[in-house]
Amino acid sequence: MVKGVAWGAGLLVVVLAGFVGFSRFRPPPGPAPGAPARAVRAPDAGQIVAVPEPPPVPVVEPPARDGGVPAQQVGGVCPSGMVHVRGRYCTEVEAECLEWAANSNLRCLHFRRPTRCDGRRRALSFCMDEYEWPNRAGARPEVMVTWHEAQARCRTVGRRLCTEDEWTFACEGEAMDPYPYGYDRDPTACNIDRRFPAPVRSRLHGPGGRAEAERVYTAVPSGALARCVSPTGVHDLAGNVDEWTVSSSGRPFRSALKGGWWGFVRTRCRPVTRAHNETFRYYQIGFRCCADAR
Repeated sequence: MVKGVAWGAGLLVVVLAGFVGFSRFRPPPGPAPGAPARAVRAPDAGQIVAVPEPPPVPVVEPPARDGGVPAQQVGGVCPSGMVHVRGRYCTEVEAECLEWAANSNLRCLHFRRPTRCDGRRRALSFCMDEYEWPNRAGARPEVMVTWHEAQARCRTVGRRLCTEDEWTFACEGEAMDPYPYGYDRDPTACNIDRRFPAPVRSRLHGPGGRAEAERVYTAVPSGALARCVSPTGVHDLAGNVDEWTVSSSGRPFRSALKGGWWGFVRTRCRPVTRAHNETFRYYQIGFRCCADAR
């Protein structure tokens, strides 16, 4: 829910309940947010819509565009199945949205190029799973896990949860792309803006929670969308399933969610959801792991 909107110095600052952003947005010129244009409307509450599966797409391993090197090419810097992500991360960016979606839910259709770094640059070097857990091409991403459970699973393979800043940099690269695939929202590039059966929340938190989560599950197999690759060479960072990270602020919880999921949500690199504590689980929440570069 939007709790307040303030204008200042030509910038639109949106304060959200449970959301803290690390980017600033300028208002779009021309039509006000909500004007119909290439937008996809969210489903009505409670509506169940059959969703056809996307056609099979061969998994393609394109070279990283900047800041990322497949682990097998860097002489053991990262464990197998991970990407070595390195470069200079910007702590605060200014991204100007030129056009918002109708019923936007903060979904920007087009951003002005380029994004500007208003913060400081900080060198990062780390390893990140190529795919969402269980980190296998063609596998279904796991959901209904808590932050604590995600941490424990990463430790079983000698890894850890990614920090919020690591996740953001792996998604946007040094050019600070708003989406992992560029500046224009594209529901065909990543698994976003999908209609799906409305979940019954009371069931999700009861004994049949996993069955209810399975009923509404609309994620695609890891790597199925060949264009959903970030500038650093990591797959499926926007949409598909929300991903647990370690919050950069530690407030109000150590847990933070990045990337959005298959529904009608922001699904960009910078936004973060801080509203859920470490014991929260839900039908669209998964994770991936990181590790220190050797």
